[in-house]
Amino acid sequence: MKTPNIIAALVLSSGLLWACSEDDDSPVIIASDAPVITAPTSGNSYTLTEENAAEQADRFVWNKANFNVPTQVNYSLQADLTGNDFQSPEILGETTATQLEVSVEHLNNTALALGLSPEETATLQLRVTASVNDDFENLTSEAIDINVTPYSTEAPGPSYLWVPGGFQAAGGYGGDWSPAEAPQLISSASSATEFEGYVYFAGDAEYKFTAAPEWGNGEYGDGGSGTLLLNDGPNLSAPAGYYRIQVNTETLTYTLLDTDWAVIGDAIPGNTWENDVDMTYDEDSKTWKITTDLQAGELKFRANDSWDLDYGDDNADGSLEQGGTNIAIASGGNYTITLDLSTPGAYTYTVTAN
Repeated sequence: MKTPNIIAALVLSSGLLWACSEDDDSPVIIASDAPVITAPTSGNSYTLTEENAAEQADRFVWNKANFNVPTQVNYSLQADLTGNDFQSPEILGETTATQLEVSVEHLNNTALALGLSPEETATLQLRVTASVNDDFENLTSEAIDINVTPYSTEAPGPSYLWVPGGFQAAGGYGGDWSPAEAPQLISSASSATEFEGYVYFAGDAEYKFTAAPEWGNGEYGDGGSGTLLLNDGPNLSAPAGYYRIQVNTETLTYTLLDTDWAVIGDAIPGNTWENDVDMTYDEDSKTWKITTDLQAGELKFRANDSWDLDYGDDNADGSLEQGGTNIAIASGGNYTITLDLSTPGAYTYTVTAN
């Protein structure tokens, strides 16, 4: 009979898959073939852009791990800094398949989380780990290198224009024709080329717009009929007034709106949202002020006796929004009301009981 030879062969082959624990007779499963990343190849480069955030950066593919038993294998695609030996990796994804699509946005966020600087190319290492459960030792692929240039996910900060001119000394803005001391306009949240701010001209004024708080870095002169000339043109001019100035550096246009400010609302005794109560401009504090009796009710600030331009407070936090919510006055009394439009993009007010 050949039975003993068959039994011996089975015992020998099973020894390749099982080992005995030193503490008991329970078999310990020994894994054999680790996954191998087949795509992309080591050294691939990725220049990531916000415009392509939703697109696929790449499809990562690897060979199936072999644990010598029929069981589901879980894979984890990991990334870490070169030389960090995956001590604190970021997970690009987990799957039971042998491939994983990674979006531009996800790869970018992973790179930033690992400390890469936006717009600078650096190397990351990627590997795949395969696992079944706690009874199995994980299998790990050899790492590959990829070069990644991430983009910044931080919202860009605002930009400014300065308004130097011959009006500065008289209006409390430092020395005449001094860009560093001049009032500013700020870019809008929706456009880096649209600017707004309020500037007081104590008398007839000449001025320019500058792209920096110094001369020689882009100046805008008068192109005629509300247009601007970059690094050219005569000085702009305007009569005395408190102006809302809006500039578009893309279309090279600008507008000036001379404003006088008032409060209006049913918090003002005898007022039914029809008659403004004028405020007075204070040159020292660069604010509009009024001291008046109020009653429980609501009020707003508006310019030039018109609803074309008014400010309210959407969040009841002292910050103003154009066309915002009415400002509530809880109880009657004598109040000093202050409107501050001197800081571009951060218009505020106070209502103080006397």
